[in-house]
Amino acid sequence: MVYQLKHSVRATVHKTSHVYLSKDKHYYSVPFSYIGKKVNIIFSKNTVEIYYDQRRIAFHNRILAKYQYTTVKEHMPSSYQFMTEWNPSRFISWGRSVGEYCEQYITKILEKKQHPEQSYKTCLGILSLSKKIGNVRLNNACKRALGYEKYSLAMIKSILERGLDNLTDDDAFFEEKKLPKHKNIRGGKYYQ
Repeated sequence: MVYQLKHSVRATVHKTSHVYLSKDKHYYSVPFSYIGKKVNIIFSKNTVEIYYDQRRIAFHNRILAKYQYTTVKEHMPSSYQFMTEWNPSRFISWGRSVGEYCEQYITKILEKKQHPEQSYKTCLGILSLSKKIGNVRLNNACKRALGYEKYSLAMIKSILERGLDNLTDDDAFFEEKKLPKHKNIRGGKYYQ
């Protein structure tokens, strides 16, 4: 058997019952009873092992997919609800109170993950924007993002920062702009 070099890093178990391996930018699940605890992650070319007090609490095959989750179902029992009061129906209902497009957008985000708990932070970030910018702008941003089929907090923030939520239709976005008058601009008649 070929020897594999192993590396070790410290991490804290997130409220999603996962640890973040920063080298790969990937999340691995651990039993939820370790939430908030400091653990050691020992990883090799093929495996990831998570230890608490010199006792292995989780083992995974190493996955190099960035910003993805590797989850063992037993680590997240169905009776467990992330942050107790957070659940998919609460986020969908909150989205509905903002507007129909926000509700659809939040639903899509929750559907994208194998375990909805992994989407709660994103949903919370998006829905919290309504306090800062208002329901109308957030709902319009969600409408535009649905059209792009991009489901993230970064997408909503980008739309808001660029003012794309204020555009009423795509025609306004592609409207031809007139060139300013300047002595170095020859115009179309020059070439006839």
